[in-house]
Amino acid sequence: MAMTDLTPVKPQESELLVVTGMSGAGRSTAANALEDHGWYVVENLPPQMLSTLAELVARTPQALPKLAVVVDVRGKAFFADIRDSLNMLAASGISYRVLFLDADDDTLVRRFEQGRRPHPLQGDGRMLDGIAAERELLAQLRDAADVVIDTSKRNVHELASQVTELFSDSGPVVLRLTVMSFGFKYGLPVDANYVADVRFIPNPHWVPQLRPHTGLDKDVSDFVLVDNNANEFVGRYVRALEPVLEGYRRENKHYATIAVGCTGGKHRSVAVAVELAKRLAQLPRVAVSTRHRDLGRE
Repeated sequence: MAMTDLTPVKPQESELLVVTGMSGAGRSTAANALEDHGWYVVENLPPQMLSTLAELVARTPQALPKLAVVVDVRGKAFFADIRDSLNMLAASGISYRVLFLDADDDTLVRRFEQGRRPHPLQGDGRMLDGIAAERELLAQLRDAADVVIDTSKRNVHELASQVTELFSDSGPVVLRLTVMSFGFKYGLPVDANYVADVRFIPNPHWVPQLRPHTGLDKDVSDFVLVDNNANEFVGRYVRALEPVLEGYRRENKHYATIAVGCTGGKHRSVAVAVELAKRLAQLPRVAVSTRHRDLGRE
């Protein structure tokens, strides 16, 4: 007679994702992408109702296993209470994550002008006044977010793809890393958790036959990585990140962006980012993707 497994079955836990960020940064696009992949999305929920809704979902996780709540600043007085609402969730033992969408001022202004809409906080002032007020209001929430996505250089399809990549998988949550190459001459990535400077590596730009190619090409990659300092750097950097990544897991942080920069973001940073991603992907419970922010720019 077969023995009965009496091991208690762990109840299914619901996932709660709070989607917020700057007006015009892509909250609607993110919400649509989440909805396409099985999330139940509630938009424009007053923050005071957040803990009540979360408690209802926690009691019956099978009914709404994946709930995303989109919160914005159209009700400024309501939004001021969101930190208290999130603190109440934590005190109640309800697990949640915060996705914050951001973009630079020029991009936000352009998007509002294209849509012929005023900023919700500009009142009788300029659009930039409204953007500045919103940044101040959201500063603490942005600092505490689990994931920050800068949408300045992303179109709606690229943003939807990244949201899908981050939040569509089911099963045990692993640590998801994005290794991003970039060029210092175009500015630091605002959504990077760590930044590595690889401008110490000999530059293929000064080799005529390599200049037209990129770090994705084998001849450039070989030129960059054959340098002993480059290989030693990548190996040591991975080892230095291992306790950091383990700490992220302990703190229930599931997403991080590691940026690798050279002068223009075409040769050295691209080759090193690809190699770094390969080595990080060999670590247990880590999923790695690459992004080359400035590749193709002149």
